[in-house]
Amino acid sequence: MKNDDIIVSERNRPFWQIVIASLCFTGAFAILLSFILQFFINNPILKLFAEQLFISFYLIPIAIGYSSQKRIYIDLKNSKLKPSYEIGPVKVGKWKTIKNYDYVSVFKQLLSDGNYTYQVNLWYNGNRHLELYERQNITDAFYVGFELSEQLNINLLNAVKQPYEWVNKDNWKEQLSKSP
Repeated sequence: MKNDDIIVSERNRPFWQIVIASLCFTGAFAILLSFILQFFINNPILKLFAEQLFISFYLIPIAIGYSSQKRIYIDLKNSKLKPSYEIGPVKVGKWKTIKNYDYVSVFKQLLSDGNYTYQVNLWYNGNRHLELYERQNITDAFYVGFELSEQLNINLLNAVKQPYEWVNKDNWKEQLSKSP
């Protein structure tokens, strides 16, 4: 094992999603502030502001959806992992202890629209697994799976098509060293 920590992360959000999230958060908090001020002023049109408050409850989840990011922290030294959802500096997640890492798998998942996505899973403690990564690009998924399996010093399973087969990581290393 090369490092004591591994972080598997989604790519950063596109700028336009950050702008939409900022506008939604700003709108929601402006409406909440307006509601609070009107409540303490005892304005008779409180009902109007209660409706505005209701709108802010729609804006906040939209903003969270456009600004959240999923990360998985793996502490190799202490055999723990932590799936985390993050919005800026706010991180929500809990550390889990892993007794033993079994293998990393890459498989193809059919989506409802007929397209496919490729998922990288870390299998541990016998039959437990954690989805670490999901992308439309098979090359990206295999690269992440390969790097993770190398860091953890475990096998990589190609579960994209039947029959499933273990990846010969020595061949992969050779191919990666030849690529530009």
